[in-house]
Amino acid sequence: MTSKNFHWTQQAFEHNARAGILHTAHGSVPTPTFMPVGTVGTVKAMTMDAVRSTGAGIVLGNTYHLMLRPGAELVHELGGLHRFMDWSGPILTDSGGFQVMSLGALRKLDEEGVAFRSHIDGSAHKLTPESSTDIQYLLDATITMCFDECPALPASYKTIANSMRMSMRWAERSKKRFKLRPGYAQFGIVQGGIEPDLRAESAETLTKIGFEGYAIGGLAVGEPQEQMFETLNFTVPFLPAEQPRYLMGVGTPQDMLGAIQRGIDMFDCVIPTRAGRTGRAYTGRGTLNIKNACHIHDQRPIDPECDCPACKKHSRAYIHHLFRTKEILGAILLTWHNLAYYQRLMRIIRQAILDQNLKEKATELQSNWKRKDWTMDEWN
Repeated sequence: MTSKNFHWTQQAFEHNARAGILHTAHGSVPTPTFMPVGTVGTVKAMTMDAVRSTGAGIVLGNTYHLMLRPGAELVHELGGLHRFMDWSGPILTDSGGFQVMSLGALRKLDEEGVAFRSHIDGSAHKLTPESSTDIQYLLDATITMCFDECPALPASYKTIANSMRMSMRWAERSKKRFKLRPGYAQFGIVQGGIEPDLRAESAETLTKIGFEGYAIGGLAVGEPQEQMFETLNFTVPFLPAEQPRYLMGVGTPQDMLGAIQRGIDMFDCVIPTRAGRTGRAYTGRGTLNIKNACHIHDQRPIDPECDCPACKKHSRAYIHHLFRTKEILGAILLTWHNLAYYQRLMRIIRQAILDQNLKEKATELQSNWKRKDWTMDEWN
């Protein structure tokens, strides 16, 4: 059963790549789309007005972190996460499963769920498919993710299979707990490592349960890019063509382009914000490290094709100076730039699908990334 007003409509199709519109209770979002990560109710180093200015249409929050601080009940009391963080558009919330699994010795897993101790103060908590779903309801998530386990790789076939099948049982419990509201949705998460038969079994199980969208989890966890793409090649065909597809935790511009070519519509990743805080900028000519001494006298913008405040108003020399002097503004400007680049990349790829020339555009993008920085002749 699909939420009355939540749906994805396809506008264009080229090979496996899709351009469409995601319609939700909190507005519509063109796809393919990249979701800035707002883990604890904030996209690091950015105001939400700044996030909006990049063209972002949907952001991500996280159940695990928000349940610990400030607490889902408090967020609900204060009007929900949209009002709390000043974001009126759609919000997708990660169920907390990935974060809990990364706690290692601080957590204990069984069929019921996961008992764990907070990484903040050591306090005891438990997340189950039911409680994770309830927390996301209190947060007023537009898109709720079902609770799952993401096993660390490499792992044995048996370990991956057992984990995936427990996640499928958890998905069924998450679905039963979910309160269907017009314009809201719940996504199932396909697991199964890099095993074709397990991915197929997971996708088919989730489809039978019935969700408003489907995510692919358990990738971008250290495997080579070729292996991730191969996993997408044999997984995506098992997902319903009329519903949105979300690749969790991905990624670099190259990762996203390849995944879109394989039928993915939605992405999230901390890479652009984390890179911005550490001095790495994404551009149409690949990445550059603004901390490098070659930028001391450089009057050029980070990316001459970008119209973000960092590029329109400041030189590389100035932003280099901000990082050398450890001024917060440096992290703000570079984060702003990276998020603006990611959104511009989504628009470029989307338009190429609409124009039916993605293959040519992809070749151009990849060629420019390999060329690296603009030469002075090109700049002048």
